[in-house]
Amino acid sequence: MTSRHTFSDRHRRTRSDHAQETAADYVEAIDDIQAAEGRCRVIDLARRFDVSHVTVTKAIARLKREGLVTSEPYRPLELTEAGRQLAAKARRTHTIVYEFLRAIGVSEQVAAIDTEGIEHHVSRQTLDCFLELTQRLRGDQSA
Repeated sequence: MTSRHTFSDRHRRTRSDHAQETAADYVEAIDDIQAAEGRCRVIDLARRFDVSHVTVTKAIARLKREGLVTSEPYRPLELTEAGRQLAAKARRTHTIVYEFLRAIGVSEQVAAIDTEGIEHHVSRQTLDCFLELTQRLRGDQSA
């Protein structure tokens, strides 16, 4: 039987995961867009996420408060060192989840969609297990 404390802890973790989800998605997108286009603007993020300019502006304000992004009027967005680290962590997590789903037989299209939800709610322990099982399923002990 599950204790109230354990139940509460699970929900607290989920709320925390949701709070970090947007930050991780945005810094990863900024990093991707910068790599592809040399710069990232608010409009680029609005297009990528199919949201309004106002929605992106609010998200960027939060990322600035959290020390993940810097921005100046009429200038491209820039990731701070903390933002770059979060983007790299998000990308690693994304890759591990996606590759695990593919290794167990999920189609590319479904794996891409499912990864977007799973990647934000998976513990380090589970990620380590995903990685280990993916390597075993593929017969690759070096990855």
